[in-house]
Amino acid sequence: MKKIFFILIALLFSIYANSQVITIKSKTNEQPLDLVGITSNKSSAFLTTNSKGEADISVFKGADEIHLQLIGYATVIKSYDELINNNIVFLEMESINMDRIVVSANRSGQSSASVPTKITSIARKDVTLLNPQTAADLLTISGNVFIQKSQQGGGSPMIRGFSTNRLLYTVDGVRMNTAIFRGGNIQNVISLDPFAIENTEVFFGPGSVIYGSDAIGGVMSFQTLVAELSATDEPFITGNATTRYSSANNEKTVHFDVNVGWKKWALLTSISSNDYGDLRMGTNGPEEYLRPFYVIRQDSVDIIQTNNNPLIQKPSGYSQINMMQKLRFKPNHNWDIQYGFHYSETSDYARYDRHIRYKKGLPRYGEWSYGPQIWMMNNLNITNNNDIFLYDQLAIRLAQQYFEESRISRDINDDLRETRTEKVDAYSANIDLSKTIGVKNTIFYGGEFILNNVTSTGINTDISTNVSVPGPSRYPQASWLSYGAYITDKIEFNDKFIIQAGLRYNQYQLDAVFDTTFYPFPFTTANLNDGKFNGSFGFVFRPTKKWIISANAATGFRSPNVDDVGKVFDSEPGSVIVPNPNLKAEYVYSADFGVAKMFGDFIKIDFNVYYTILENALVRRNYTLNGIDSIMYDGTLSQVQAIQNAAVANVYGLQAGFNIKLPSGFALKSDFNYQKGQEELDDGTVSPSRHAPPWFGVTRLSYSTNDLSFQFYSLYSGEKSFEEMPAEEIGKDYMYAIDAEGNPYSPAWFTLNFKTMYKINQNFTVSAGLENITDQRYRPYSSGIVAPGRNLVFSMKAKF
Repeated sequence: MKKIFFILIALLFSIYANSQVITIKSKTNEQPLDLVGITSNKSSAFLTTNSKGEADISVFKGADEIHLQLIGYATVIKSYDELINNNIVFLEMESINMDRIVVSANRSGQSSASVPTKITSIARKDVTLLNPQTAADLLTISGNVFIQKSQQGGGSPMIRGFSTNRLLYTVDGVRMNTAIFRGGNIQNVISLDPFAIENTEVFFGPGSVIYGSDAIGGVMSFQTLVAELSATDEPFITGNATTRYSSANNEKTVHFDVNVGWKKWALLTSISSNDYGDLRMGTNGPEEYLRPFYVIRQDSVDIIQTNNNPLIQKPSGYSQINMMQKLRFKPNHNWDIQYGFHYSETSDYARYDRHIRYKKGLPRYGEWSYGPQIWMMNNLNITNNNDIFLYDQLAIRLAQQYFEESRISRDINDDLRETRTEKVDAYSANIDLSKTIGVKNTIFYGGEFILNNVTSTGINTDISTNVSVPGPSRYPQASWLSYGAYITDKIEFNDKFIIQAGLRYNQYQLDAVFDTTFYPFPFTTANLNDGKFNGSFGFVFRPTKKWIISANAATGFRSPNVDDVGKVFDSEPGSVIVPNPNLKAEYVYSADFGVAKMFGDFIKIDFNVYYTILENALVRRNYTLNGIDSIMYDGTLSQVQAIQNAAVANVYGLQAGFNIKLPSGFALKSDFNYQKGQEELDDGTVSPSRHAPPWFGVTRLSYSTNDLSFQFYSLYSGEKSFEEMPAEEIGKDYMYAIDAEGNPYSPAWFTLNFKTMYKINQNFTVSAGLENITDQRYRPYSSGIVAPGRNLVFSMKAKF
């Protein structure tokens, strides 16, 4: 009898112990749903389900409302007790959502309907279907980000008329921007592995209150895969193996990830390898884009080789490897400690837009490549959920990053090869806290510390003798320091009206030492030490559950970095940029207004309008060095220029979209972006903004059922006529088509594309697609390389 009694007690205890674990499944096919976001009105904690659809919700004990949200599914709201009593929850598929969980607004999970700024999320299921080759291509899925590429190994986002160092990248909450992020196009985003990204958010407009310097035009927040714990006493083991082929560049990609989780410990390993051949352009388009010849080195001589297929862009191929290791320890429901290691390295890759520059009708360069782009990050993230006086949720992020990039160039039939290498050691510490006061008021506050150490070297090599000597470096040896603190207050007056206001103070310092061996600078050091306040104020008004009206006003800033203060390089033939140690921070004022409306439960329309003014803009202007306006650089008498606080710029635009739920699993969705910008020139006149692309958008017809998904979609962009071309771009006629008057311009373009994915069984999925079906030859605005022509994509995925 005693044995039976103890068995019953043990059974009851077991049931009670496991009752805090819920399982979330799709109502359509009863399959578990992973990455379901779970939040509540009681705690600032943010949970997601694992690949078995499981999550331990004990941290929300006693909550009246627990929100279960996943893009593509209807939100479910239940109390803690309801979920405990019925621990299997089914979500219904829904192509239209007015609300979802976002993290980038305040570094904490919250409802998008309570945020006064526009935030776009890119779901992992869309990434799986559309199969982007790089993280830059992944961003185009949003329909709101324009991507420029100087070469195949490139991808520089443009958001609301801003780009490069006026946008901020974060990875797992850690700032990726460094002190050498330049005003010219950058490609650091390709260091991220799309296979290892769990969720991506794009925050539009100034985000400097939370993120500090550089967050002027927007913030791109990438959350990588999280090591998943076991919700039971049994080890939780899962993984994926994927292979992909693309015909336009003969891509061969393989990926593997595996997760092993116990109750308190979990490990995750992810590895990807990519090999991209030379990129083929389309057959229907401007002849100016063709590649009739290229340069090869043969018998110590540069030879101009006829291209047997002018559609092949030689040289443009490269390879890349990505590795990620996660370790997680969760000793109890309150503490969560996660360590992440990231490593990415490319091969050398040619800067294609330099290879199509000509001098006296012949190629200017015998070689021009970026050396391997290396990124490494060690990241420790400590989270504590605890209802105490100072906070409900605490997050501490400590990170160390290493960046390496180089430039290798040589003029045609010149034996002198110049190699410029930059290395950045970046250290950062963030503390973010949130505290709910009463039932209406939530405060978010925190601090940030960032240190970048920049090492720059130059080597000149005579390739005929293989003798190397020191050469001028691209940058001075420098350190860049930033530290700041912020506070944001969100007040929910009622279910219909929310206001949010924030304030930040940020101090920045820069110390640089210049080498005067090669250039006679009138100074040997540069020092900056300044600070900035910035703030934001916005509201959200929901007259009904089918209306969202929002407005936001914000300021932002970008402090001068090492690239602004100390760079020496040739921006274009006949011009050379020299250091300027007398710079101030750029400052931006922005306002936007948005409306979203649901009609019934099958149509959603939304739009945002915005206007932004940039003061003290850091721009390139004519300059003097020791009273001289021209110097010899690379054998050419070049106009001296420098980055200066010499301009005012403004950008305004519209982002609009609709989403229509059609019968039988079909849906129609479209996003459209229109932006115009002007910036002041040296003579007081104005020019169109370089980073405000022509209008662009995407329209998608999709279908989804239990095992089959497909999408037919069109990407498109408007024309940039010669009259609308920025002054900086007019001089790059080698990148553009030529109009009837013989002037460069960027033609309008569109592509038709089809992607499909079929789930053979629980373990195997196949994907296929045909991009640019009509084989258009087009070059996105400001890009150096022509976009892929017709491209067959095939992928297989095994899950265990």
